[in-house]
Amino acid sequence: MSSEGVDEAGWDLEPGDESAPLVEAVGRLVKFCREATGMRVADLADAMGYGEDMIRKIERGARIPRPEFLEQADELLNAGGRLKWFMEDMRRARYPKKVRELKALEDRAVELLLYSNHNIHRLLQTPEYAKALFETRQPPSSTDVVERETAGRMARKTIYHRDPAPMLGFVQEQVTLERPIGGRMVLRRQLEHMLEIAEFRNVTLQVMPTDREDHAGMQGLIEVLKFADGTGVGRSEGAFNGRPVSNLRDLRILELRYGMIRAQALTPRESLAFIERMLGEL
Repeated sequence: MSSEGVDEAGWDLEPGDESAPLVEAVGRLVKFCREATGMRVADLADAMGYGEDMIRKIERGARIPRPEFLEQADELLNAGGRLKWFMEDMRRARYPKKVRELKALEDRAVELLLYSNHNIHRLLQTPEYAKALFETRQPPSSTDVVERETAGRMARKTIYHRDPAPMLGFVQEQVTLERPIGGRMVLRRQLEHMLEIAEFRNVTLQVMPTDREDHAGMQGLIEVLKFADGTGVGRSEGAFNGRPVSNLRDLRILELRYGMIRAQALTPRESLAFIERMLGEL
């Protein structure tokens, strides 16, 4: 059995993950259905194209099964849809806890103010760019962790398809558009993707040129999420010790700083022209 096939069975459960009880229950259900048909672990592993150890890890709740695994197992074990029922739950469970928490906030937000000075913002990244970014970590993350983190990041991009759509304002440092994370072709596709996202009526994308003498963003990343009830949450690397804040006074400070950054950046039209020129030079 190839390691590639084994890896495709699912994702290792993180210690302390709040999804553990559900994952363990699904694992017990897989085992129950397997034993009900008289199949051994080896029989199921062979039929599905996975290693025996991987099947055992899923059955004891140590590994989150992929939705595709549950769909295939449901048919092989004549489970009558009982395993398929949990496909969406396992799809959500695979995302790291911090990603689920961020996505819950983003799903509530009616406006997002986002300034990135080191990497292209997570909500703008392509899968290839995000994967390459995770692969730059030192010490290196495992292939499983990189895949799980990338999938979680891509899941957050459902924000673009919400109805009603939230307003999203992005300001990107010029250097983030120039650093070829993953290589020139990955960067090219990333810039093309940003131009596509910028076509949405609820999205504003601006570039902060490197040659600006006055720059209100020297204290680093800023993210402010506003909710329909008038509350919000924000954070900045250079304010409040980097901790998330939600009181109106602190949020106002971040909003004012972001507003100045946006005023100092290129206009949206100038920014898109700038990105198009970069593409022409790649």
